[in-house]
Amino acid sequence: MNQNNENKPQQINIELGEKEAEGIYSNLAIITHSPAEFVVDFTRVVPGVPKAKVLSRIITTPQHAKMLMRALKENIDKFESRFGEIKIDSQPTPQFGFVNMEKTEKIN
Repeated sequence: MNQNNENKPQQINIELGEKEAEGIYSNLAIITHSPAEFVVDFTRVVPGVPKAKVLSRIITTPQHAKMLMRALKENIDKFESRFGEIKIDSQPTPQFGFVNMEKTEKIN
């Protein structure tokens, strides 16, 4: 086999369905993990509504979670170099946003 063919990156066709292309707005992510996987539950908290429903759950390996973190950081850095710093210290309440949940905490 030719060595040049072995070094070529594999191309993957990714299909984006119409429903998925619309996206889901989330302003709260709950992140939990075990030794084998990370679980990210995306939800939307609306002021005045005491309950929120999980809209999407992503389950991934620790390695992929770390790769996602790096990719997000790279994209945030690019965004901030173009549009300026993203400020997060003006959040209305600390429970909105992306949080780590302790195993003893209950989510309603």
